[in-house]
Amino acid sequence: MLATAAMILSGCMMQSGADEDAPVTRFKSNTDGAPMTARDKEAATSPIITALQARRSVLPDGSSFDQVASAVLAANSRTAEADLRAARLRAEAASRNWLPKIGPNISLTSLSEVVANLIVEQVLFDHGRLKAERAFAKADVEVAAVGLADDTNERVYTALKLYLAAVEARERVALDARTLKDMGQFEWVMVERVKGGVSDRSDLAVLRQKLGEIRSDMAASREAADIALAELSAMSAVPITSVSGLSDLRVKPEDAKPLSVLRAEAERDRSIAQAKVNRAGLLPGVTASGTIGDTTDGGINVGGDLLGLGTGASLKAIESEKDAANRRVGQAQEDADRQLRRLGQRQGAIARQVTEASALTAQARSNLDLFQEQYEAGQRQVMDVVGVYETFATRETAAVGLKYELSRTRLEIARLLGLLADGSAI
Repeated sequence: MLATAAMILSGCMMQSGADEDAPVTRFKSNTDGAPMTARDKEAATSPIITALQARRSVLPDGSSFDQVASAVLAANSRTAEADLRAARLRAEAASRNWLPKIGPNISLTSLSEVVANLIVEQVLFDHGRLKAERAFAKADVEVAAVGLADDTNERVYTALKLYLAAVEARERVALDARTLKDMGQFEWVMVERVKGGVSDRSDLAVLRQKLGEIRSDMAASREAADIALAELSAMSAVPITSVSGLSDLRVKPEDAKPLSVLRAEAERDRSIAQAKVNRAGLLPGVTASGTIGDTTDGGINVGGDLLGLGTGASLKAIESEKDAANRRVGQAQEDADRQLRRLGQRQGAIARQVTEASALTAQARSNLDLFQEQYEAGQRQVMDVVGVYETFATRETAAVGLKYELSRTRLEIARLLGLLADGSAI
């Protein structure tokens, strides 16, 4: 009987190991003849992981953005990496689920006799349950991999937004300081004119109020820069207070598939695999088992959940889950397309506004020069020049805001596409 059970189990192992998933348990070779690593095999069998690894960061090497990204990634706790490692271990375990299962069986047959046996069980037919479990574990790894990429890109995006807030605030402080200095010259002129009885004290009061507003704005900008830098320093492994300047990003919505769509595809595959596991659980399966030890025997077992009047409806519900999973991918694609098109249109609009703001600032500067010439010729009052100078300063401030808004929009596009960090490095 023992020999018969061994022969049955041996044949079952050969049959089970011959399916299309069997290469997971064997060594393949690269084109150069070297054995493939586990990650090579994982990427070769997963279009999603291949797509993630192929992504290249749009941050220019050595740029200010790249320095900030490197600093915050060096301090990343990478909790999502732990999830990916756990998913890979589960997939490794599932890749061997077609092998026989062995376990002890110890029973007390009487008060004076203990029977110890070794049970060996091999699945012969399970309606694809084991194969679906392997597919589920593989899709689970893909979901975790997308999660790691998304987590990494989100961290870089958050850090760069803080950096942009700090740099923009610094630039506003510099503009306000220059404006305060120039308006201080107008205040001196107005004080002298009031002393000489040429101008009214109300004009001086208005001018001093404007100076107070500039000082308040400058203090607020300085505080905003300090807050952003403090938060950024908490995320960084090294100090980045000396980093300055903007980086020129070139990113388009069609550069890569959005991470949200990749996540939806991985979750769809996982849901479909789970549905197949559930379907197989409702149907009877066939296993071969043998007992070795104090008692030796073997046999073929037919088992599974009992069939009921609701089994048909349960099977239809499982099939409907597959359709729902595919629909979720379509919805994710639609949502991503809508976001990317909105951001693409916004990027073009802001780029146009930046150009217009530059032209308007140049025009305001020309008007200021003209009014100053007319003032020196006695054709304009001091408050006339002050009003034109305020318009020039407002145009400069607006141009700065648009410049940084354009950078933020480009960063958001890159984050949705997962292009703020190299996929291979992640």
